[in-house]
Amino acid sequence: MLTKRIIACMDVDGRRVVKGVHFVDHRDAGDPVELARTYNRQGVDELVYYDITASSDDREIFVDVVERTADTVFIPLTVGGGIRTVEDMDRLLRAGADKVSINTAPIARPELISEGAARFGSQCIVIALDAKRHNGHFEVFSHGGRRPTGLDAVEWAARAVELGAGEVVVNSIDTDGTRDGYDLEMNAAIASAVTVPVIASGGAGKVEHFYDVLTTGRGDAALAASVFHFGQLTVADTKRYLHERGVAVRLEVSE
Repeated sequence: MLTKRIIACMDVDGRRVVKGVHFVDHRDAGDPVELARTYNRQGVDELVYYDITASSDDREIFVDVVERTADTVFIPLTVGGGIRTVEDMDRLLRAGADKVSINTAPIARPELISEGAARFGSQCIVIALDAKRHNGHFEVFSHGGRRPTGLDAVEWAARAVELGAGEVVVNSIDTDGTRDGYDLEMNAAIASAVTVPVIASGGAGKVEHFYDVLTTGRGDAALAASVFHFGQLTVADTKRYLHERGVAVRLEVSE
């Protein structure tokens, strides 16, 4: 049985972690490096940083935060936001990221996926898609969930994997920050369409939601933010709950 992963996600704006609802109304959640240390102690499997305004503000991503985090914790780190070129990927990977997450740029130029995979390997390339329900399907939005693209999320995920993406993050704008549960239907639909791991994002509020998306939702990993940032749940408690119900997770916890 493959081990399921629990991932802590940090949306970073102005070098502070923030979290909102439906991608708006953000609250400050602390320093990203300090939060990374906390999650490492709790036994999180991976960390994700998203610079949520890099694309919309048309600026470079925060390499210094990546460097400080990589010097502090030694678990896989994925970084996204404002990545437009293979050179951007190279800079982040050299700074200490293990994977790069691309969202907006490959919508305009899908070749970025294949270029990154050819240079660094598919295992380094994560395609993140922000999607919401629209007219009976799941539509992809770009620029931090701000702009509709007309792309069908299931079709776009499948194409991205064909181009070389090694993982897919499925973030539901409809459920983001609500703590009412992940979009199980969206996640399962995309998991059925691709052959790489699918990471569910958006909507975690209680331990049952993690169980649901890792089973019914067919997720290979579950990513969460505010429910961890503000102390409603801990990573360790979430993993213990999953383990007790037969979901394979890594239980080792650091000091």
